[in-house]
Amino acid sequence: MRIATWNVNSIRTRKGRVIDFLQNHDIDVLAMQEIKCKTEQFPFEEFEEAGYEVIAHGLNQWNGVAFASRLPIEDAVEGFENMPGFGKPAEDGTLPLEARALGATIEGVRLWSLYVPNGRELAHPHYTYKLEWLKALREDTAARRESHPEEPIALMGDFNIAPLDIDIWDPEFFVGKTHTSQPERDAFNAFLEDGMLDVTRELGIEGYTYWDYQQLRFPRNEGMRIDFVLGNPEFFELVSAAEIARDERKGDGPSDHVPVIVELDTETSLDDDMPMIF
Repeated sequence: MRIATWNVNSIRTRKGRVIDFLQNHDIDVLAMQEIKCKTEQFPFEEFEEAGYEVIAHGLNQWNGVAFASRLPIEDAVEGFENMPGFGKPAEDGTLPLEARALGATIEGVRLWSLYVPNGRELAHPHYTYKLEWLKALREDTAARRESHPEEPIALMGDFNIAPLDIDIWDPEFFVGKTHTSQPERDAFNAFLEDGMLDVTRELGIEGYTYWDYQQLRFPRNEGMRIDFVLGNPEFFELVSAAEIARDERKGDGPSDHVPVIVELDTETSLDDDMPMIF
């Protein structure tokens, strides 16, 4: 089973590129972030014509997460336990929940498509929200692992954190900025301390996953590694290969992120349709 995660930066703008990627890379399951549309605005028909079922969670022109899968999707859920909100409080004081997390079970593997809050600036309320959001995600993941001890689990998406200096093109450039602050890095590393594994790094795969559109960042390779697949040991045992699809940043109208692909050594329901070879 080949799975991938990709911050597509507007699915309606890049639906053609995304579908081409799915077909060219033989992807079974794609977790998408920043679809930037309401659920009903997602281009479902085009994906269905390509052979993919889609579930999406979008509330407005910002954020939004989705899965496209040619395998059955089960136990889908929007958000996670105690996920904090952000924005203007309702009359009862609760904060609105954003479309940043979508969970699903596919072929017995629990997958999450996650768009972690950006943080904006170190002194901004969004930064505190980011840290609280990650803390709640960590607690929810720990609870799931405890209640489903043999279940492969993967947290996939745009974490908006570069956990190491080698994950950014110039550490000095990011001094005093978000994405590289120690509290953010501590929040990311907390998942690793809990036993989750950074799949691509464990396999020795190097490279950035994001390049700003401005100032020729991509041609100069001035990027960041902020998109990850974090898997528990049960998930990592299934991993046979992985890659960062850097070429998806090239060409016309690319996203500013590229996909991260992971191949799992596991049989799927699609294998039942394959011809027998004697």
